[in-house]
Amino acid sequence: MKQLERLQVLKDIVNIDSTNGNEEEVADYLANLFKKHGIDSEKVQFAENRASLVSEIGENGKRVLGVSGHMDVVDAGDVSKWTYPPFEATEKDGKLYGRGSTDMKSGLAAMVIAMIELKEEKTELPGKVKLLATVGEEIGELGAEQLTSEGYADDLDALVIGEPSGPQICYAHKGSMNYTVSSYGKNAHSSMPEFGVNAIDNLMLFYNEVEDFVASIKESSPLLGNFTHNATVVSGGNQVNSIPEFAKLQGNIRTIPEVDNEKIQSVFADILKKLNAEKDVKLELVWDYDKLPVFSDKDSDIARIGQAAYEKQTGEKIKFVTAAGTTDAAEFIKAKKEFPVIIFGPGNGEMAHQVDEYVSIQNYMDMIEVYKDMMVGFLNEK
Repeated sequence: MKQLERLQVLKDIVNIDSTNGNEEEVADYLANLFKKHGIDSEKVQFAENRASLVSEIGENGKRVLGVSGHMDVVDAGDVSKWTYPPFEATEKDGKLYGRGSTDMKSGLAAMVIAMIELKEEKTELPGKVKLLATVGEEIGELGAEQLTSEGYADDLDALVIGEPSGPQICYAHKGSMNYTVSSYGKNAHSSMPEFGVNAIDNLMLFYNEVEDFVASIKESSPLLGNFTHNATVVSGGNQVNSIPEFAKLQGNIRTIPEVDNEKIQSVFADILKKLNAEKDVKLELVWDYDKLPVFSDKDSDIARIGQAAYEKQTGEKIKFVTAAGTTDAAEFIKAKKEFPVIIFGPGNGEMAHQVDEYVSIQNYMDMIEVYKDMMVGFLNEK
């Protein structure tokens, strides 16, 4: 493809409002683009207007390289605050502005174009490159969960997630868990609290137990840092002179291999069981989100090949880093066999979810070449 064609593909998918829950139009666009270049695709329906996309190039061989990007974007928020309309891709001063330009349609488009160009150039590939374009990454990693459960990641030998990375290569990130605790009490007039059960008081019993547990944790990850817990949403009661009969707390946890998701679920279950044994305490716990830590190898073939490809293209040697945020990799690593994972894509993560989100056009163009080198290099690795 020529440079203008490459840029137009990115503009076209940025112009599609694929706010979480409306990704199928992007899948259709990419499937049609692949078809124009003689590449087959399979849509994997998740729900109405929501479908992930799987596509492959190459031949059966010893290796399969997975490349993945999500098609959903976060809400644009107050569009009056944007300099340029969020769903009208705007080119200005070497940057492309628009919602999803960095997070992460530039990474997705670069992977797609790399595959198309290798096919058009008749590059010999002794193996396969498999694209896994997903729905619902921003809220639940839903597409990655579905594709993994249905076996689409079972043949991978390595995986590249094209999230904006810096330019850096991320090889490990924390897990993420969201929970909701509901407390059920009994209404009474605040002048006669002995006739009621204060749901907020009981909710605070839970909160204090959790905070005591967090304070007791001594383990830390040399790569990922500390385990963290934050209570982020609290609601309860409906009138200032009434004892509240209901209260709710939501929290977010960032896990590390040393204090993993399974341990947290066990500790929280024990806390709930202990408190519910007390008089007038009725608490219910729901895990809304449960994503594993990703802990790969910075010395893996794909990490080394990615670093070399970027240096070849730009002259810049980039670092290997870890991150606190989660990605679709947290679902894909549940596949039947283990494989190394890196997060490596155009754009800077600091621009994600921001007003006037943009990506450097040169960075986007460079990453197309980097991905092409990585695909060829990985499949030809001895």
